[in-house]
Amino acid sequence: MEKPAQDNLLPFNQGSPATPRRSALLAMCGTSHVFKERYRILKAIGKGGFGITFLARDVQLPSKPLCVIKQLCPKLRDRSALLRAQKRFEREARILGELGGHAQIPTLINYFEHDGEFFLVQEYVRGSTLSRLVKHQGIWSERDVRAFLVEILPLLTYVHEHKVIHRDIKPPNLMRCRTTGRLVLLDFGAVKECVAMDQEDTYRAATTHFVGTMGFAPPEQLALRATYSTDVYAVGVTCIFLLTGKSPAKLGADPSTGEIMWRDKVSISKPMMRIIEGMVNVSLRDRYNSADEVLKMLDVEEFRGELEQCMHRQGPTPEDSAQGSGYISPSARMASSIRDWRERRQGGGPSSLRGGWNLGSMGNSPELMYSR
Repeated sequence: MEKPAQDNLLPFNQGSPATPRRSALLAMCGTSHVFKERYRILKAIGKGGFGITFLARDVQLPSKPLCVIKQLCPKLRDRSALLRAQKRFEREARILGELGGHAQIPTLINYFEHDGEFFLVQEYVRGSTLSRLVKHQGIWSERDVRAFLVEILPLLTYVHEHKVIHRDIKPPNLMRCRTTGRLVLLDFGAVKECVAMDQEDTYRAATTHFVGTMGFAPPEQLALRATYSTDVYAVGVTCIFLLTGKSPAKLGADPSTGEIMWRDKVSISKPMMRIIEGMVNVSLRDRYNSADEVLKMLDVEEFRGELEQCMHRQGPTPEDSAQGSGYISPSARMASSIRDWRERRQGGGPSSLRGGWNLGSMGNSPELMYSR
């Protein structure tokens, strides 16, 4: 979580690395001065490794609405590096502008470079972060966590469809809006990463250019090779936090595998346990590849128990039911299709699939393609 700003020195070096540069915005806090002839800086509300976040008021608009200004402070040593970072910053900022059309992402109001520093101006969202909600209201139930997944996973799919990896999903970057109740995703790491990429020293880049939060970042992100599955991992760790109220650092990790030790700290069903396990697997090969895969598994796990019961009894087929007035549940239809598939594998049985189920062969197990 970002810490409140305590001084007016930023970790921003240009020219001489030993000379820290003062933030003009911190000096403006609470004064009548207007930044860029538009923004009155009210206070600093956060400070992180890449800069400071300010609460401001847009005095050019009639209603003078509140907004958030994020000052990104790259450690760039020459003008050519600054120009390269500026181009990346503008490209990524435009992408954020497109993403801001979604109701669960703050609108990007403005972005600009000023005196070697980069600024994002975004919509101010009134609300409480998930970390604050857990602190004041306690840990969440399995039902609450499932509802959280159903709410955030389509948003994550939307972000990934725009070729963007968030890179820093965690409870402090997820806010429940006080006025609308919507879950809002904050603080995209893509812009911070693009600004930080022009460090000259490759070894230092691997240590100082990491964008994310330890514990919520999987191994590939630490190696600066983030994928869409990286965000899935972070959402899974967030689920663990919501269920336990503890950060990954407090839960500890298995020294032999590197996986978070959380299973004995929660009381949830086996299906939900399997889903979270698939999200936080340290191996990319064994982790869910996308948010959409997790959503589909949530749907499948919803009727897994009924399906397992149907597999152990021989009931009427969907065709038999169609001739009468009986209703065949989706689980029974799937069970019937699986039995048909098994019979065909043994050299007999019906030659066509029943009930619209699509069963494809994958090794010795059927791959179930299901939609309701």
